[in-house]
Amino acid sequence: MIIEPLVPADGALPAPVLAEVTALYATNHAFFELSGDFPDAHRITDEQVARALADELAHDGAEVLSARSAGRLVGLAAVLARHPDPASGDPDPWIGLLIVDAGAHRSGYGSALADHVEDRFRAAGREAVRIAVLDGNAGALAFWTARGYTFLRHAEDLQLGRGCTVLRKELDGSAAR
Repeated sequence: MIIEPLVPADGALPAPVLAEVTALYATNHAFFELSGDFPDAHRITDEQVARALADELAHDGAEVLSARSAGRLVGLAAVLARHPDPASGDPDPWIGLLIVDAGAHRSGYGSALADHVEDRFRAAGREAVRIAVLDGNAGALAFWTARGYTFLRHAEDLQLGRGCTVLRKELDGSAAR
C-alpha cells in the first residue's frame, strides 16, 4: 500500500482525484448518515467532498493522506498536528478522519493506514494521539480500542456538536506494535 499526502494544486484537487475521493466517501454512506456531514449520504457530490477536504485542510498543521493499493484509492486519513481549539490545552495530535472503502473493510487497509499515521507522529516525537469516535459508531469504537486506544471522556465534537467518545493512545517510541 502506498500512503502519501493528498495535496491540492492551487487549492483544488485534479478532477479525477476528486472523483476517486468522492467515490470512496460514497461507499461509506452508513458512516455519513451517522455523521450528518452531507445532506444526503447516498448522493455525495464532488463539490461537497471538495468543501469537506478544504475544511479539513484549513486547520493549521492539518494534512490529508491517501492510501492506494494496486493503484486504487482504498483509504484516506485526515490528521491534525494539534487540537483545532487552541484553548483546549490538548498537547496531542489528532486523527480527524480515517476512512476505508466500505468494500475493503476488514482487509487490513485501515490498520495499515492507522499504523502509518501513528508511526509518523511517533517519528515526530509526539507522545500520544487522539481520536473522537461518534456515538453510535460501534465498529469504529471496536477498531480503535483493539488498537490500544483508551477512553478519555465523552464530549461533543466542535464541528456539529455531535456526541462522541474521545480516545487516546500512548506512542511508546518504538515502531513495533
